[in-house]
Parts: sequence; structure tokens; C-alpha cells
Amino acid sequence: MDKDRLATLELEFKATLGEGAIWHPTENKLYWVDIEGEQLHVYDPLTKQNKSYPVGARIGTVVPVETGGVLVALQTGIHKMDLKTAALEFVSNPLPDSAMRFNDGKCDPSGRFWVGSLALDSRKKSSSLYRMDADGAVHTMLNDVTISNGIVWTADRKTMYYNDTPTLTVQAFDFDDATGKISNRRVVITIPPGMGAPDGMTIDVEDKLWIALWGGYAVARFDPVSGQLIQKINVPAPHITSCAFGGKNLETLYITTARAWVKPETLTEFPLSGSLFATKPGVRGVVANLFK
Repeated sequence: MDKDRLATLELEFKATLGEGAIWHPTENKLYWVDIEGEQLHVYDPLTKQNKSYPVGARIGTVVPVETGGVLVALQTGIHKMDLKTAALEFVSNPLPDSAMRFNDGKCDPSGRFWVGSLALDSRKKSSSLYRMDADGAVHTMLNDVTISNGIVWTADRKTMYYNDTPTLTVQAFDFDDATGKISNRRVVITIPPGMGAPDGMTIDVEDKLWIALWGGYAVARFDPVSGQLIQKINVPAPHITSCAFGGKNLETLYITTARAWVKPETLTEFPLSGSLFATKPGVRGVVANLFK
């Protein structure tokens, strides 16, 4: 295993539940959300400025739209957001009831938006993974999920990796890029005991997975072919929620964290919980897929 690294503070912040990190490839800014704080954030690492947009509801994730603006997955539905005016335009809401909210999501290589849900009362296997196509049609792809989380695709567009957090595993699916269909569900990684639970996730140019570990104080790099742990990035916060490569040549790994569900004595020990962290792990990321 490669030597452990330590992530450094990038932006001091008190996000209740920081999440959804994604690097905007043309704006060169990091988009991220505070789910419970009901805010979209846009961070510019060159100026160290972080702009916040209140959205009026829990916000699970954000993805840039190819024609401009972003999609935001709010508890009230998927909306398109114009960042110049902060106006929200309703697109669709497949959530069955108000006891559910959206969680993590990203776009596949053909620009379809995949986003999952969770139950606010922690009901098991009551949540889903949805796929929204360019025409706004929403398809339920999985419906036996508990906490839908990180999702990525390989460079050859043939495999999708996906986290349902409480399973403590990473699942793989055969992915049909032409149709957006998935099949052949299987477990490829089992998180070792004591390492935390798999939350958000990103992929690098070598098709290795970087997994944010809720309760694990770290982001871990795994080889999904062998299932082996390759490297750990230690973070001075217990709940690591998402990660995304960004910056020049996509060489920097940005990491979001949370303050929610952290005991007061742990917050005293790790006061930077809720902040953004960063590191240069020695491998580059891949360009984010935009919604088309």
C-alpha cells in the first residue's frame, strides 16, 4: 500500500453536512453542497472565495449543465438553477413522499443524471436510484437501496460503480452507454472493519476509486478489480462525505466533511469538521460529466 497522506485545510467552514463535490471543468471552480444547511456552494481556489446560494430545501447534490447553470437535487424535486439570478426551475420529482430526500448523484458519460435517495427516518431498503434523461424523463434503476451514495463510471463507459452506504461495500454494474441500462450487479470492494462507511466517491485516470469514508477520518483509494486498498488520505474530521479531483490538470483532490452526527467532545477535538480539505495524491482525476 502507498504511504498515507494527510489532507490540509482548504476552506474553513462549518457545513452541517457538506457533500456533492464536483469540479466544473470550464469555470475551474468547485461546486459542493451543504445538505442540511440548504445551500449550494461555489468555491474558487484561486481567490479562496466561497459563494453560497440558499436553495430553500435540503439539497442532495449538484451537477453542471452543458448549456449553462446547474441541476440541483432538492427535497422538493430536481430543479435547474440559474446562478446569475439564483432562480430555480422545477424539472421533476420522483420521490414518493416527503419523508424521503435526494442524496448523492452524478452524470454518466452520455450526460444522463443519476441521483439516489434516502429515507429521513432511516428505513432500510426503502430508497431508490433514479436516472433522468435529457428530455426530463425519470427512470427508477434500483429500488432496494437504503442510503444511495457515490456513483462513477469507468473510462471505457462499460462499468458503473455505486455505493449504498450501510452495505459497507462498493457494487459494480455492467453499463450500457447507448441505453443507460445497468445489469450484472456484484460486490467488488468490501470496506474493512473499522474504516468507516462508503459515502461519496470519485474515479481517477487509472480507473481506481477514491471513496469518502463516513466515520472513517479518511478518503481511501481502492482497486475495484482486485478489491484491495491502495492508499489512504487522512482527514482531521470524522465524517468524510465526498471528494472530487480539480485544480490545474485535475491534480488536487478536494474533500468535503460534516459536523452533523458528531459528538460534542469529538467536535472539540476536530473543530475543522464541516470544512473543505485538499491534497495532491499523485494521480490525476477525470473531467466531470455534464448534464446534456
